[in-house]
Amino acid sequence: MPCTACRDGAAAFDIPITMAFQPIVDVVARTVFAQEALVRGTDGSGAADVLARVSDTNRYGFDQLCRTTAIEQAAALDLTADGAGLSINFLPNAVYEPRACIRATLEAAVRTGLPTTAIIFEFTESESIDTGHLLNILRSYRAMGFRTAIDDFGAGYAGLGLLTKFQPDIVKLDMDLVRGIDTDPVKRIIVRNTLNTLTQLGIQPVCEGVETPAEYAVLRDLGVTLMQGYLFARPVVNGLAEVMWPGQAIEAQRRAG
Repeated sequence: MPCTACRDGAAAFDIPITMAFQPIVDVVARTVFAQEALVRGTDGSGAADVLARVSDTNRYGFDQLCRTTAIEQAAALDLTADGAGLSINFLPNAVYEPRACIRATLEAAVRTGLPTTAIIFEFTESESIDTGHLLNILRSYRAMGFRTAIDDFGAGYAGLGLLTKFQPDIVKLDMDLVRGIDTDPVKRIIVRNTLNTLTQLGIQPVCEGVETPAEYAVLRDLGVTLMQGYLFARPVVNGLAEVMWPGQAIEAQRRAG
C-alpha cells in the first residue's frame, strides 16, 4: 500500500492531547511489567471524547501524535528505568506502510533516549481491518524489534483466526471476560481454556479490568500473573501511579467497604 500520507502529508490532529499511564503488573514478582499510554484531552476530556474527533482525514495525524506524545512523556517520567515497557495503542488503519510510518516513532525514541526495545505496539481487535494489511504491520514491527499485543481479545474481529497466522508477544483478555469471573462459571471455563491456548502458543496473557479481590483470586487460581485494573492502580495523567499490590488492595477495599 503506498504511503501517501507519509509522502504528501496528512491532516494534522489539531486537538491538544496528553497521556494517562496505567500499569500492567506482575502480581507474583511485584513489578511493573509495562505502562499503557492512554490518550486524554488536555482539557480533561476522556479517551472516548478524543477518539470521537478522529476522522478518515486526520486518523494518520492522530496516530502519529499519540505515538510521539506517549514516548516523550514516558521518557520525561523515566518510565522504563526499572525495566517496564511502554505500551502504545496504534490504529492499524492509520498505518499506510509500516517501515515508512514508523519514522516519527523512531525519531522520538532517539531524541528522548527511550529504548525502542521497551516499546510494545498494542492494537484492539474490535477495529475491522484487512487481515493481510494487519499481518504486514505486525510482522514488520516484530522484524524491527518491537513487541506486539492484541487488546480486548475475545471482544471483536481478530480472535483465534488471527492467532493461526500470527502469534503476538502479548494477548490482553477483554475485561468483559474478567468482570465478575468469580461468580460466573462460564467465564471461568472460557478464560481457563483461552489461557491454556495462549500458553501453548508461547504468548503472554494479560487480564485487564481487574477490580475486585474476588476476581483477582480466581485469576491467580487460573495461573495468571500479569494483570491490569483499578484494583492495582487507576490511570494517572502524565504521571505514574503508585501500585497497590494484592494484599494492600484487598485490605484497602475491606476498610472502604
